[in-house]
Amino acid sequence: MKELVQTLVETYGPSGQEGRVRRLIEERIGGVAQVRTDALGNLIAFKQGSGGGCKVMVAAHMDEIGLIITHVDEKGFLRFARIGGVSPATLIGGRVRFAQGALGVIAWEKWLRSNDKPEWKELFIDVGATSPKDSPVGVGDVGAFERSFAEMGDRLVAKAMDDRIGCAIALQTLLEMESSPNDVYFVFTVQEEVGTRGAAVSAFGLEPDVAVAVDVTGTGDTPEAHPMAVSLGAGPAIKIMDSGMLTHPAVKEWMIGAAEGLGIPHQLEVLELGSTDARAMQLSRSGVPAGCLSVPCRYIHTPSEVVDYRDVQGAVALLKKMVSEAVPAEVTAAKRQTV
Repeated sequence: MKELVQTLVETYGPSGQEGRVRRLIEERIGGVAQVRTDALGNLIAFKQGSGGGCKVMVAAHMDEIGLIITHVDEKGFLRFARIGGVSPATLIGGRVRFAQGALGVIAWEKWLRSNDKPEWKELFIDVGATSPKDSPVGVGDVGAFERSFAEMGDRLVAKAMDDRIGCAIALQTLLEMESSPNDVYFVFTVQEEVGTRGAAVSAFGLEPDVAVAVDVTGTGDTPEAHPMAVSLGAGPAIKIMDSGMLTHPAVKEWMIGAAEGLGIPHQLEVLELGSTDARAMQLSRSGVPAGCLSVPCRYIHTPSEVVDYRDVQGAVALLKKMVSEAVPAEVTAAKRQTV
């Protein structure tokens, strides 16, 4: 899967600009599933079941955080706003790539002259221009972090692991799964970083019996980290709660049971900040039993997000088992009780 992961993370695709990622995934799917794109840009791959199962939705978001240009000054320097959860502390000296190929360097005039944290109004992007006329970038253009994929032993590092690693896991599961009683919809969603918008509309349209998001989560295994019972290399994490949703108890038990049945390492996750597509799916229509399969990730929303390849492989095995077998009656009963 490493070649797939590298290709996905190095592809340009900020929120609202997911087209290149979508085309890449669609090419990889080939004729394995029925594929369509909805009005918002979600890529929906349908794998028909043998019958008697459930309608299962698996969601992983294609978009990454980015920067949008708001002004070009008389010397050709760019001012910008954020798309998604971008922190000024991650930007100084970094590079961004724009859709048309232009490269920019993010700078701060106070660099090396102040111990203060940079404010948004003090940051700018240098694209090598000398005036608005020769700037290759204008108002409304969107840049994404420019950073290549790398390996550090079992650890993989790149920008956009959030959530191209989830896309890789969902895609690999689709390609590897054989027969299933379930009708499974693998949805590669748009605009998660700006409010789980793609998952909201796709879940409304599909009206699944059960839904599972695949996304990253934070860890508590770095020096002086905020206490959290998730570590790299200890297996995929099964979400119990985050700031936007509580996993349905039956879905949680289904996921834990699948992991125990496989005998693979797994962790239980309580994330105090942030949420995923699972929140939007859970709140769709009259409610959907939903959960989230999480990949432990260090330095989320920076240009160098780090995951462990063993956790990624475990996530594929776990998700494949879940969607390939009959969904427990407790999960399907939860959906029937809401309608």
